[in-house]
Amino acid sequence: MNDHEHDLRLLQEATDRLLTAAAKLDNAALAGPSRLPGWTRGHVLAHVARNADALVNVFSGRPMYVSAEARDADIDRDAPRPAAVQVDDVRDSAARFAAQAAEPADWSRTVELRNGITDVASRVPFRRLVEVELHHVDLGVGYELEDLPAEFTDREIAFLADRFAGNAAVPRIAITATDGRQWTTGRADGEAVSVIGPAPALLGWLAGRREGAGLECDAGLLPVLPAL
Repeated sequence: MNDHEHDLRLLQEATDRLLTAAAKLDNAALAGPSRLPGWTRGHVLAHVARNADALVNVFSGRPMYVSAEARDADIDRDAPRPAAVQVDDVRDSAARFAAQAAEPADWSRTVELRNGITDVASRVPFRRLVEVELHHVDLGVGYELEDLPAEFTDREIAFLADRFAGNAAVPRIAITATDGRQWTTGRADGEAVSVIGPAPALLGWLAGRREGAGLECDAGLLPVLPAL
């Protein structure tokens, strides 16, 4: 069973780190490019804020977003706002999520996310933690994959390995961190391709944040993974 209370504590710590970093950015920095193609840093922070509100919807039994178009329009609308407004929005939306998560609830219930994806309610705090941690890295302001807590890195590698498991477009892959931890993903049949490297580099590749620098693959080229 997922420990949602533990994950909510980790989420608060990650949110505080993100807010501290964001508070140091001025309007010009927020208008600059993030590490996500086509998005400024303002887009990243706007997305983080709107995601918190979307997950409040999930907990309340409402659709996560009205539509994909509305989601994108809200991010585009909010991206150019002044830095102080952006930071306040991230803080206030995070507080709304925390307040909703503090309400008495059946954490074993199934909830619906985007695109018909369902999950157990107790895993939503970790999903939110992923948004906060990876998008902090995406800001490109000095917080790197290597700075992520080791527990988070391990769990997100396992989460992504599970996400790609059984995907016919992904070959069977044996993933090994340099300290010996192992995961498998991709098709259940066929000879496994071996990918070895430091855990942050493995996470960067699986999450589409890096092209695979620092990783070794016995097949030569790393397998191509579907977009998240």
